[in-house]
Amino acid sequence: MHEQVERAEHGRAQDRGVVVTAGQDWAGSVMLVLASSIGGIGQHVASLAAGLSQAGCAVTVCGPAATEEHFRFTDRGARFHPVEIPANPHPSDMRAVRQVRAQLAAVRPDVVHAHGLRAGMAAALARPTCPLVVTWHNAPLRAGLRGRVHTLIERIVARSSTVTLGASADLVARARAVGSADARLAPVAAPVPRRTRRSTASVRAGLGVPDGAPLILSVGRLHEQKAYDLLVSVAARWRELTPTPRVLIAGEGPSYLDLAAQISQLRAPVTLLGHRNDVGDLIAAADLGVVTSVWEARQLFAQEALSGGLPLVATAVGGIPELVGDGAVLIEPNDPDGLDTAVRKLLADPQARAALAERGRAQAATWPDEAATMSELRDIYAELTGRAGRG
Repeated sequence: MHEQVERAEHGRAQDRGVVVTAGQDWAGSVMLVLASSIGGIGQHVASLAAGLSQAGCAVTVCGPAATEEHFRFTDRGARFHPVEIPANPHPSDMRAVRQVRAQLAAVRPDVVHAHGLRAGMAAALARPTCPLVVTWHNAPLRAGLRGRVHTLIERIVARSSTVTLGASADLVARARAVGSADARLAPVAAPVPRRTRRSTASVRAGLGVPDGAPLILSVGRLHEQKAYDLLVSVAARWRELTPTPRVLIAGEGPSYLDLAAQISQLRAPVTLLGHRNDVGDLIAAADLGVVTSVWEARQLFAQEALSGGLPLVATAVGGIPELVGDGAVLIEPNDPDGLDTAVRKLLADPQARAALAERGRAQAATWPDEAATMSELRDIYAELTGRAGRG
């Protein structure tokens, strides 16, 4: 009896007595699927869960239990079912596929929307009978056997999806190249600015930053993609500056021990902060933000920096140039001299930093908000469910 009630509440729209129409009136049933995430993908899915629930959609999120603990999907109006989809291929993958398939049978959604290739693969192998949307958030960076496996996964996911959404234009092009029949630029809302809770002086004092010392900030997962080893090596050069800048890196990840050893060996003025819940305070207290990644789509910290008025130096990779426009200083990836020069120039010129911050705020104001993103996404869902109904 409980299962029958649950299906009535969360099943396909027609089973719930909901009339599915176009665009902003669409109020169907959506299953969101994600793999392990502590950053941008999870935050994006949480935003979608909240917006879709508020719009009257029945939302089920399938993902690792840790994602519910971190992003609290159920507090945002969604049902949550734990499905352990690790960040990398694992022997337990088929168990995840079976769990997704079981949820498909129980929930009977109108649309399945997976986020990231790992979640997309699990959803594709579960063989949903409804339209499958997969958003690509990242590009593969590995060569050799791992790179070939990743390309195979891309091909399977692209060809299994009804629609592929790319978080940046290069991802859309890549999806088309590996066989997606319908690849589009993903509607992605700008992150809601984080609230500041403490004064700049108290934040800097708590971090042990001396008065007058420039504070340089980067936020992201400690992973080779972020090229934080480059930032550490260049930061070691800045010891010669007076006062010496302090570099803070907020985030967790597999590169922590290697970075800590590098910082110690080079005596670089860098502190690894680990995971932080006060990123808004850190942005407000910093003088300059830095992104050194070798690839990004819509990099979360870049968005938060520009929205928060923090001057930013970032690598011109992936979706970053189209994201930041003229609101950041762009440098080439893997270019230590370019990073060094850009940072030194901005630290020496407060007026240039202020002008850059102003351009950054102006650029951030052009990004779509939650309402626009939700409207566009529901248009896509309405199109697909209408197409499926006619078929």
